[in-house]
Formats: sequence, structure tokens, C-alpha cells
Amino acid sequence: MEEKTVIPEATNFIEQIINEDIAAGKLRPEQVQTRFPPEPNGYLHVGHAKSMFVNFGTALKYGGKCNLFFDDTNPSKEKTEFVDAIRADIHWLGYEWARECYASDFFDTIYEFAERLILEGKAFVCDLSAEEIKNTRGTLTEPGIESPYRGRTPEENLKLFREMKAGKYADGEKCLRAKLDMAAPNVNMRDPVIYRILHATHHRTGDKWCIYPMYDYAHPICDYLQGVTHSLCTLEFEDHRPLYDWVGISLGFDPKPRQIEFARLNITNTVMSKRYLKKLVEEGKVHGWDDPRMPTLSGLRNRGIPAAAVRDFCARIGIAKAQSECEYSYFEACVREYLNAHAERAMGIVDPLPLTITNYEGEEELDFDKNPTDEGAGTRRVKFGKHLLIERSDFSLDPPPKYFRLKKDGVVRLKNAYIVRCDGWNTDENGNVTEVLCSYIPESRSGSDTSGIKAKGVIQWVNAEACVPAEVRQYESLLRDADYAGQDFSERMNENSERIFAGAAEPYLAEAAEGTPFQLLRTGYYKTCTEGEKLVLSEIVSLKDNFNKK
Repeated sequence: MEEKTVIPEATNFIEQIINEDIAAGKLRPEQVQTRFPPEPNGYLHVGHAKSMFVNFGTALKYGGKCNLFFDDTNPSKEKTEFVDAIRADIHWLGYEWARECYASDFFDTIYEFAERLILEGKAFVCDLSAEEIKNTRGTLTEPGIESPYRGRTPEENLKLFREMKAGKYADGEKCLRAKLDMAAPNVNMRDPVIYRILHATHHRTGDKWCIYPMYDYAHPICDYLQGVTHSLCTLEFEDHRPLYDWVGISLGFDPKPRQIEFARLNITNTVMSKRYLKKLVEEGKVHGWDDPRMPTLSGLRNRGIPAAAVRDFCARIGIAKAQSECEYSYFEACVREYLNAHAERAMGIVDPLPLTITNYEGEEELDFDKNPTDEGAGTRRVKFGKHLLIERSDFSLDPPPKYFRLKKDGVVRLKNAYIVRCDGWNTDENGNVTEVLCSYIPESRSGSDTSGIKAKGVIQWVNAEACVPAEVRQYESLLRDADYAGQDFSERMNENSERIFAGAAEPYLAEAAEGTPFQLLRTGYYKTCTEGEKLVLSEIVSLKDNFNKK
């Protein structure tokens, strides 16, 4: 008895199309093959995380395969550095590819297919410049003008094409175009260029080639040669699908891969273009591709964003056909939710203000919950003493209404410690507060409070005599004006997107492994790192959740 094919339940329109192909007998679920196709001309950004989620996730669901395919058809912009960075980013996000391949692996075959198209009268060598081709392409309402070189014989075209390959002509002097229809409603089908001359050293093939295939021509061929069944692309390739199909049909691909387009990820107030990200790096606006303010995956990793939170974000926004824009605050909310469940709590002060408890002597160790949301996380011990440091913002001489932190004659609870009352303060010659003087209520110790005093505010602290200095780095968006409609990012640069403070932290933070995330109470989520002997606390995301308020 023949075993019945079990088709996974579809959760998006891509899976619905794949299920239709399976139901029609075109393939079995485990034969589904996709590919993630970055061009190695820069570092991947968060938008590529969605493409990874779609391509790797779809193949995984069906028990199929997903290749890592490098579109390296433009050697003037591509580097091995970018190849290595892309590999690292994919591994960081937790994906594994079935096969690693490059467009350059197939250059010989792609060239042979071009000669075949020439001999069949489906391609011709054109002497028009790129500008002339653009000017004769026509418009959406007017047909284009045929090239005066369109009537060359296959034999003449083949001779010229082989001379192009041999290096006889300069860049832009000639090109190879598909012979389609200059009156086609789709402008992409009006005799598109499929090969151009480019004398540039390739990062893998060196100087073997001086002609390179255009992406729209190489794309369907490389998919077919890899065994890709469903070529999942972002929506800007929808108008290019007829050309994708034409190449496959003209060359007799059987089965021909099927191109399906989905909406790319757009996030408010975020640069989602490798060209602009490269400009930021080259102009020194950031410290590099992995700057924590950058939306590159290496930047997110360096900032301390958990890979699991990125995957969760991609899953939540879903896979759709229509273009949309996601609030950056929603991305932050996903990161915050993950860290709330997984990050330990600790105390670190960004802007320290000394606090002295005048009636306390000696020192003791207090219990501190590692993560109150996780019952199994346990506790650790924290040293408490007479001399503490608190956040300067947690004390005010002129507090606004409903200010529940420390103020004159006010009381607050020191986190996991005692209730203290403000009795006074010291100032410098400019009137700036240099020290807060408090008395503590011995009966108010956390866990055994019998004082009967109710303190509405709780503030964090560190022991001034048992702490370590820390450089605290906080970040804002690289761009100002989220609603700005223009694309000149240079006019929107936030010059104060990185702020550095001289803070103080528990020794526990300095003892943690490099890159460990912590929630600094009432401040935000930070990761630990060291630079020489210096402890650095680098902000991952603040505690403030703007998304839910919206």
C-alpha cells in the first residue's frame, strides 16, 4: 500500500503555494529546496534576518534543504571579508545551510547558456552605452526603441561575444542583451542586458573573467543548477519574475524553479540599505560595521541582542505579500521580553551620587534574587554597608508631584535592603549635591520588615567600598525624526546617539563572562565586556516600553 504524503499545515501564503505544488504531485515535502542569496558587498542587516527566517525556516518545516548562495556577480564591490561576516551572522542566528555555493561556481555554465541563446537568436551584442540603453527603454506608457544592433546575425553576435570574453573591448563598450520585446508592458522585458564588460579582479576567480552576468540572468540559472524548487525573494523582484521565467523556459529547465515574492522587512527610523550603512562606516559616523548602534546583525550581536529574540521578532511580524513598516519599538519589545525572562538582575549606577547612612555601622550580606521571573534562578549575596552610591536622578531637592524617590524628609527602600530617610545633604561651592545623608530603619530589612513604615519608592544602590568602576555606554537611534519622509540620511544623523558615563557596579558584574546580559534595576538591560582592565556596561535596550503605549 502506497504511503500517503503528509503535507504540513500552511501558516502563510508561501506555504500555501508550496502545498499546492506538493498536492499536484510536483514534488514531495522533503524535496523542497530554498536558498538564502546575499551579495557579499557588505554586512547583513536586520532585514536579512527575515529573509533567513523565510528561506531557512520554510525548508526546515518541510524537511527540505536551504543553501547559502553568494550572488558574487559584481566583483568591484565584493570582498572575502563580507563572505566571512555573512557566514558568522547566519551561524549566530542559529541556521545551518545544506550547501555553500557561489554564482562564480557556475560562471562557465552561465557563459555556455549565453552562447546557446545567441545561436538560437534570443540574444544579441549591443554597442549602445548604458545611458543610451536607458534613454531608449521607453516609459510605462510608451514603447522602447529597438537597438540598431538588434539585427546582427547569430554568427556575428557569437564572434563579438567571444571577443568580449577575450578582453578585446573596454568597460561599457559592448554588452549582451536578451532579444525580447521593446513594446512589452513590463519594462524589464525590453531587451534587458544579461552580460556586461567589467575589468575587475574577482574575489574568487581572480582575473579569469572580464565579462560578468547580470543578476536577473544568473539568478534563475544558479537556482536551477543548485536544485532550488522555490526561489523566495523580496517584493522588489516581482516585476522581474517574467524574465526569471523566460530564462528558465528558454533554456529548457525541467523542473523550472518557481519564484515567490514576499514583503521585505522595513523598520521605522532604521537604515535598511547596505549602501547607506557602508557610507556611515566609510565616513566615520560609526565605529565600524559592528557598531552597537548599527542595524547590522554584527552590530546587534555586539550590542548584546539575543539571537533568539531576533528570530522571535521575525516570527511575530509574519510573512506577508503587502509592504508594511514595523515600529522599532516593537523590535525592542521583543528583545526586552526575552531578556526579562533570561537575564539576571544586578545593580549598577550610571551617574553615581554618594549616600551615607549615618546610623549604620559595620557591613552585612543580603539576599538578592537572580531573576524574580524565574523561580529556579535562586539568589546570591550582596554586600551592604554604611557608604553607598545611588543614581543622581534618584534624589531631588525640588521634586515634581508624585516623586517617590529620595527627597528631603522622604523615605525610600533600598532594593533588597532597608528603608532609609533623608536627613540632609552636602553641596559644593556651586550648590551641586555631593552627598546625601540618611538614617536607616533597622526593623525594615527586606524579608523581615516589622517597621510598619510604607515606602512607595524603591531605588537601587551599590556599596561604595565594595564596587568596581564601570564605563557605561548608552545608545539612541542613529537617525533623528522617525517620520521624516526623505532619504538623505546625512541630514538626519543623531550626533548624540552614543553617550558614555563613568559609573559604578557590583563586583559580580566584573566577574561575569564576557557578553553576559544583565538587567540593571530601573535602568535597562546591559551586557558586560572588558577593555583591558576596564569594565564596560553596554546598553542593550532600555526598560522603557514605548510600543505598548502606542
